[in-house]
Amino acid sequence: MANDDDSKALDRAYQPSPGLGVAVSDPVQNPGLPPHRERMTDKDPKAMKAAVRTVYTLFYLSVAGSIWAVAAYMLFPIESGALIDVRHNNMFIGIGIAFALLAIGIGAIHWSKAIMSDKEYIEERHPTRGKDATREAAIKAFADANEESGFGRRTMIRNSLIAALVASVVPGITLFRGLAPFNTPENPIAGDPVALLSHTMWREGMRLARDPDGTPIRAADVQLGNAVHVIPEPLSELSHHDGYLEEKAKAIVLLMRLRPEQLIESEERKSWSYDGIVAYSKVCTHVGCPVALYEQQTHHLLCPCHQSQFDVTEHAKVIFGPAARPLPQLPIAVDDEGYLVAQSDFHEPVGPSFWERH
Repeated sequence: MANDDDSKALDRAYQPSPGLGVAVSDPVQNPGLPPHRERMTDKDPKAMKAAVRTVYTLFYLSVAGSIWAVAAYMLFPIESGALIDVRHNNMFIGIGIAFALLAIGIGAIHWSKAIMSDKEYIEERHPTRGKDATREAAIKAFADANEESGFGRRTMIRNSLIAALVASVVPGITLFRGLAPFNTPENPIAGDPVALLSHTMWREGMRLARDPDGTPIRAADVQLGNAVHVIPEPLSELSHHDGYLEEKAKAIVLLMRLRPEQLIESEERKSWSYDGIVAYSKVCTHVGCPVALYEQQTHHLLCPCHQSQFDVTEHAKVIFGPAARPLPQLPIAVDDEGYLVAQSDFHEPVGPSFWERH
């Protein structure tokens, strides 16, 4: 009896309490897709026409934005050298391109949401390669997509989209013109990079000056281990309109002083330095970045763009990185007043090595 009583007690203990949920073995039923809700453009032909007008208007506005970007490039030429033109050029071209791309994006989204078919479809995946019938069905699917999107039928949307996409490329093509200026009667070598980089404004007897204030540099003021950023003295007198930036980009120099016995100089270049002071172009021979980092202990110059390194003790030869040749050396001397002066221009072209050089 005791055992029977214990069994009944256990049965009562495992009975579910009132109000508690009981697990069931029936699987969860698929609720299916919610009822399709028609859009306003599906129910009202006027709303559909308004949506179509909105889409092709946005595409044509994109065309206008692209045209404006090209016009801004011509209205505010950066070749003028005026800082205000450079700022306006960047701002208005950027606004035009941004507006053109934004209008295409908004128009495409509005087209897909308000005009294209929004009915739900379920397509079963087949386990094998498609047969001829499957391929024909695929062709039919493309035809159905064309019909549902209205791309072939709605000519205003189609034509405006094509025009917007074509026009959006034009500003980029136009901007490429600035990479290769054309020759002019005033500047017959404007479009010839070989001629432009073969000569700078350095001339015999021209004083070396500090960048950017143009103060001439005395040899006695250059301390051991110093690295001084240098420009030609007459450069500080030029305005931006007179080509200041263009001339500076080619003529910038880095001046350093080492112990004379640390320099490893070839016979023809021993006269190019003065009492351990050497001057090299700051324009990296890889892609033209400014070489402005000097390690005093190793006497290495470092280009921060792609990590090319040059050895100042031995004619700035390349010791690491992608640069293809040493930095051009500017021959220097000292005038009667103790100021550092150039003996001549660089003896080789400055700048990247990918330009063809004579």
